[in-house]
Amino acid sequence: EVIALLTELTSKHPSIGFWQCYHRLRAMGYSWNHKRVYRVYTGLKLNIRRRAKRRLPARVKQQLFQPEAVNQVWSLDFMHDSLWDGRGYRLLNVIDDYNRQVLWIEADTSLPALRVIRVLEQLKESRGLPEMIRVDNGPEFVSRRLDAWCKANKVTLAFIQPGKPTQNAYIERLNGSIRSELLNAYVFKTLAEVQEKTRQWQHDYNHHRPHKSLGYKSPMELLT
Repeated sequence: EVIALLTELTSKHPSIGFWQCYHRLRAMGYSWNHKRVYRVYTGLKLNIRRRAKRRLPARVKQQLFQPEAVNQVWSLDFMHDSLWDGRGYRLLNVIDDYNRQVLWIEADTSLPALRVIRVLEQLKESRGLPEMIRVDNGPEFVSRRLDAWCKANKVTLAFIQPGKPTQNAYIERLNGSIRSELLNAYVFKTLAEVQEKTRQWQHDYNHHRPHKSLGYKSPMELLT
């Protein structure tokens, strides 16, 4: 019984040590002497601390659906590439799932969670906020700061299941277009070149590019 309970406790709480286990057992009503519990604890080699693998919390599957108006669902995702001299940079892409409008492409060498929030704050001022933001399980998106910001602004933060990019298909399709038409088509020597070219590409994508899924209209034409 001690083995079963210790195994259950350390599986559920991989970072706790012996005394946490012992006092939890006492709180559960078990009166075993700590020496007895410790003998079992060491016999299971639980006293040899191992670095536990970090695990993502279970995510509820969020069904991909077609919104009926702007600002119902936005999708966010990151991309990575390198300049001519090998320096890496990242893109943060933001899209409105309703009309596939690219709301923002942020390019920089580092884009932490606070930078994501800053982009969303700028969009809040210029466009308002959506009811839901759909993201993957990247570290910037699972941060407590972004979670707190979304709750404060009454925005639902919806996570796709790990390894299921089709649950975020709209922005995955956008990423593919950016990769083939922009990142793979040009050699960029500076970050400023990336930022300028992404602005030009975003304007063409939103105002002139026909989309089969939109009846061969551009994202902005769908709003007229």
